[in-house]
Amino acid sequence: MQTRKIGSLEVSVVGLGCNNFGWRIDAEASAKVIDAAIESGITFFDTADRYGKGQSEDFLGRALGSRRDQIILATKFGMEMEKGQQGASPKYIREAIEASLRRLKTDRIDLYQLHQPDPKTPIADTLGALDQLVRAGKVREIGCSNFSVSQIREAADAAGKDGAHFVSVQNEFSLFHREPEKNGVLAECEARGMAFLPYFPLASGLLTGKYRRGKKPPEGSRAEDAWGPKVFTEKNLAIVELLIEFAESRNHTVLDLAFAWLLSRKPAASVIAGASKPEQVRANAKAANWQLTLDDLARIDSIVSKS
Repeated sequence: MQTRKIGSLEVSVVGLGCNNFGWRIDAEASAKVIDAAIESGITFFDTADRYGKGQSEDFLGRALGSRRDQIILATKFGMEMEKGQQGASPKYIREAIEASLRRLKTDRIDLYQLHQPDPKTPIADTLGALDQLVRAGKVREIGCSNFSVSQIREAADAAGKDGAHFVSVQNEFSLFHREPEKNGVLAECEARGMAFLPYFPLASGLLTGKYRRGKKPPEGSRAEDAWGPKVFTEKNLAIVELLIEFAESRNHTVLDLAFAWLLSRKPAASVIAGASKPEQVRANAKAANWQLTLDDLARIDSIVSKS
């Protein structure tokens, strides 16, 4: 599998999002997904302390075992764990990193990300604490998530020349959620040489090909979740049908198209996709093999914008 850079880290262009661990699937099922990812050439594993209230990190640490050094391990902090356990204050960061290291059964985090902005803590204070973790060898690189252009700029100014600075931005991005293009985050990342990490690349399952117009969604699927009616609309399903037709005309799947389209964006380093079954991971890993032409991209934009 191809690799790209996140700061000094080299990662597979398809990453495994571990948000299902401890929430949708148990430790045994999580281990099978992790095994399939490693066997498929995926080296970038992205989790967060909040996922499964710590269970995702725990399941990941246990399943990796002696293979820890074979992968690039990313986690996040900042969202509420328990009452009073959240934010990006130096005190809380010191507590959060130790808890994550313990659960992940490792001595360092390759990419430690602030899960969301903390309006109560000056970003300079946050970056100062993260810089100390980098200097102590507990963290290799730092990143942010759910940041706007102004917040990215503020953080860059606060980091200065010598301190640790964010090397990546992880925001939602897909063919059906193109905010990073519209709000300038993608362009800002490219201008600053920062890696962009898209999450929810399959638009909550809309781009997997499992959901077809006029057909009942699989039982227990995301289409039945609270946000299902907002995503799985008639208009969106009609667009998906056209995208499927386009992909199949080129001997690919709509899943392949979703990954290839994201990886055509220059700052994109790794497309983070969750999985609850080994076969999903294998399909995700294969999806990165399609390189879209300029004509392909124009046709895809036409389908999405006109429908």
